[in-house]
Amino acid sequence: MTGAGGEDDALARAPWIPGPREAADDHADLTDAAPLDLSHTVLKSLLGAWALSACSAAESRAVEDHLTACAPCADEALRLRDAVALLHEDRDLDLDPLLRSRVLENCLGRRPARIPVPAWATPYDAETARLDALLRDIGESEWHTPVRLKWYEDDRPVRRKSTVAGVIGHLLTVDGLVSGALGLADPLGPDVPELSPTERTEAFWEALDRPPNRALRAPWREQSHALVRTVSFAGRGVSDLTVTYGDFALPLKDALLERAFECWVHADDIANAVAYPYDPPSGPHLHGMIDLAARLLPAAVAQRRRGGRAAPPRRLVTAGAPGRSLHLEIEGAGGGHWYIPLDSPAALGSPDHTVAQVAMDGVEFCQLVAGHISPQEAAAGQDGDREAIQDVLSAAASLSRL
Repeated sequence: MTGAGGEDDALARAPWIPGPREAADDHADLTDAAPLDLSHTVLKSLLGAWALSACSAAESRAVEDHLTACAPCADEALRLRDAVALLHEDRDLDLDPLLRSRVLENCLGRRPARIPVPAWATPYDAETARLDALLRDIGESEWHTPVRLKWYEDDRPVRRKSTVAGVIGHLLTVDGLVSGALGLADPLGPDVPELSPTERTEAFWEALDRPPNRALRAPWREQSHALVRTVSFAGRGVSDLTVTYGDFALPLKDALLERAFECWVHADDIANAVAYPYDPPSGPHLHGMIDLAARLLPAAVAQRRRGGRAAPPRRLVTAGAPGRSLHLEIEGAGGGHWYIPLDSPAALGSPDHTVAQVAMDGVEFCQLVAGHISPQEAAAGQDGDREAIQDVLSAAASLSRL
């Protein structure tokens, strides 16, 4: 934009601005500098050079005299000086770690999304985004870094070697169970028979004609975006769709929470393999994952009992009635209190019928549920019926799988 004709003429005659040098006011007596009669437009154009201490003594005096009388230029000069201060070598240029969250909160507050992600899908959305950020940071060769997968099966630890790329292939294929429930494309292809997560993963790995590599990142990320986008547009009823895992099933809202949990667990496996710093999920998301595991524990105890791996029930309990319970106290971010019925999955956990208590850190409890530590290794505060405690901790480990 241009000003009045007189200002345009003055701007055309603007003096040459020298390159950066030592501050003029450090080496010159400004009181002896010849005053310059410059227009507002020219003085405004000198503000950047003045902030960098690149003006001559006369120019600096003219600018500073102008700043005492022109509020807009004074404000601009202060902003420029602050910007120049960031260029100092002794200044810490690391961004505030909370800056991103504040910017996003401000943006969403000003213009909320027209189609928001359902609250029950946000843990999956967050964990896939965090894992994708990790994958963006690693190099080509690191996709072939060995990753040791761990889980519990038949009360014994199981280990399986894979690679970073192999783990992403595993997540891609098991997330495909959710894709199928939503009518989306299955990464294993059309007309795939019903398979368990482990069977799906093995089938995917065996079908590869070469070792998996970073090319798997794109289809995995596209599928995770498609899942979040589909449930966001689908409406309320979609959360109750059934996702079948072979020998058990979950409603879609719990299935996506389970997928968020596994995404975090395997992202942590990858991070440990490539020496990448990785934090647990946020407190609310971690709480949801722990709550899902706690809700699955009564059925897991009953299944182990049918297989002769848990103590028989002490007394019969009608469905919905309170029965013997274990108080599970989870500490730290995402923590809380849960009462696990011991004699029947249909019974109601009750503080008044508590026979044992277990206190654990939230992340460690999740490591137990993931099969990364054994019930014997879990650092749990224990009180009460030892048999009940062992049954619940062993049931938690039995929830793990490839």
